[in-house]
Amino acid sequence: MAAGQGTALTHAQQTADTSLGHAAALRLLASLFFVWGFVTVINNTLLPHLKSVFQLDYLQTTLIESVWFIAYFVASMPSAWLIERIGYRRSLVLGLAVMACGALGMIPASRLPSYGITLTALFIIASGITLLQVAANPYVAVVGPASTASARLNLVQACNSLGTTLAPLFGGYLILGRSVAGTARSGQTLSAAQHLADARAVQLPYLIVAVVLIALALLISRFPLPDTGSQTRRASARERRRHSLWRHRNLVLGVPGIFIYLIAEIGVANLFINFVSQPQIAGLTHVQASHYLFLLWGGMMVGRLVGGLLMRSLPAQRVLAGFAAAAFVTMLVASLAPGTTAMVALILVGLCHSIMFPTMFTLSIRGLGPLTEEGSGLLVMAIAGGALVVVQGWLADRFGLQHSFLLTAACELYVLAYALWGSAPRPGTGLLAQEPLQSESTQD
Repeated sequence: MAAGQGTALTHAQQTADTSLGHAAALRLLASLFFVWGFVTVINNTLLPHLKSVFQLDYLQTTLIESVWFIAYFVASMPSAWLIERIGYRRSLVLGLAVMACGALGMIPASRLPSYGITLTALFIIASGITLLQVAANPYVAVVGPASTASARLNLVQACNSLGTTLAPLFGGYLILGRSVAGTARSGQTLSAAQHLADARAVQLPYLIVAVVLIALALLISRFPLPDTGSQTRRASARERRRHSLWRHRNLVLGVPGIFIYLIAEIGVANLFINFVSQPQIAGLTHVQASHYLFLLWGGMMVGRLVGGLLMRSLPAQRVLAGFAAAAFVTMLVASLAPGTTAMVALILVGLCHSIMFPTMFTLSIRGLGPLTEEGSGLLVMAIAGGALVVVQGWLADRFGLQHSFLLTAACELYVLAYALWGSAPRPGTGLLAQEPLQSESTQD
């Protein structure tokens, strides 16, 4: 009897220790979600800045963001391969180091100034973020009960949204607020000397970003992250013959779902400042517009918190369907309504978009078991859909910036279809049991 009680107490203590370890790991990962959200959304203030510095049209401006998202396509599967071989902690440290190198590359790019070096530096930063995403998203999804994976990822993604909410203020103050173009009204002509001075406004903010990334990499290098066990390891050749990614409808339709959704999210965020600065919409300066962009990303943070709570009592796919339907209606208003009504609608779409990525991600990897890592790599690769924001740039040049948002409305319809039908696993694939996590400290 005493031995039985001792065994029970030991098991309870191990469970408590494991829970504490997972909680600490999630808190650390939440800081990564914050950082890559923050760094990504600096682009929303960087793009109108570069549009002025290099005197670009909308197609050339959105091409900058396309290069950023092409990095997701190029780096996703190599990232999954790398994580498998060197472990999560070393991969996260490497991802942060790569991002820091790219951030430092923005300094010579702005001093020259060079459009080509700017694109290269942004590509390097995005490659580092890709490695972080491939590692962190599936980790959060499997670090607790499968039934609450969507809620857990939405709540952690709220930290990502906190970063995306603060980034426009950072970029607005340190980039747009310190440049002539950023404080001028739409249509003002700048001299060559003013363009050169404006180009160098990005040096300080990216130096600050690089220092923070290096400090976080040093912190993670000393932290014992729990391992996700064999569930997210690559299965052996014999095991893989019994499992196929293509048998999972929720993944097969989820990959294009992420791809299409990113066209919508990135198009709204990156063209927001130019849109609300138009005289027929709100007639704001770029600095003033960045303050309203803060509200758009703040809506995403609030939406993820609310969505995460809703999913504790409602099926994730039902909540996703409601948010997608609201996004479709909101984008129709933004595309067709006059003046500040359109601006308010575009701000509100951030609330509607909030849960889409994390919810589609967890619904897509549901039931993959030993193929979770490969599935995650494909889903992160699908983030390359943001590169097609260049299509919206083309539409904006030909049909007007406001009407180009009809493309966004069409994207919302696919997300709605995925929520209502595509997210259900194909009968017979089953949900594979989750395995307990073990410490990765012995690997690293």
